[in-house]
Amino acid sequence: MSSRNEQDDKKKRNAKIEQEVLASRGYSLADAIGRMGGENLLKGTSPISRKQQAEIEVERYLEKNLIDGEGALEVVLQRRYKTSETVFDFGYDRPLDGLAALIEHLLSCEQRLQEFVTEIDSEWGRMYREKPHFETGKGEPDSDDPYTFASVRAKLQKLAERIKQSLAE
Repeated sequence: MSSRNEQDDKKKRNAKIEQEVLASRGYSLADAIGRMGGENLLKGTSPISRKQQAEIEVERYLEKNLIDGEGALEVVLQRRYKTSETVFDFGYDRPLDGLAALIEHLLSCEQRLQEFVTEIDSEWGRMYREKPHFETGKGEPDSDDPYTFASVRAKLQKLAERIKQSLAE
């Protein structure tokens, strides 16, 4: 019995101390949220937005399925995914469908693909602190160019095929 009374006394003392502390410093919205945190405040929801979840899913997919030793294609494709209106048409519940649509959009127009490759070349130059190799479309591309129109087209086509297979599974 005495241990029960001791526990009750201890709880009362702790409550009184807490009241004194709160009275001396005020009570904010953050305090209220913090107190509610253990009381199902976010029950059933993720603290990460659906948009961020989709972006992470695409990032992981690209890491596993895009063959890009230099890394610039992956960086630029992720950036395009995050800002593309084509992706928004699918919502964030179907991130791979959005990625497939973005790739189709890039491949559907030669000029769009060339602009994309130029962006990749620029990113490569920033990443490696080297002068980028910009392909002009006139003559043969530079032999040191890691991202030519043809090589990027081929990588995007392979990736599109892999996405199609993943969605069919």
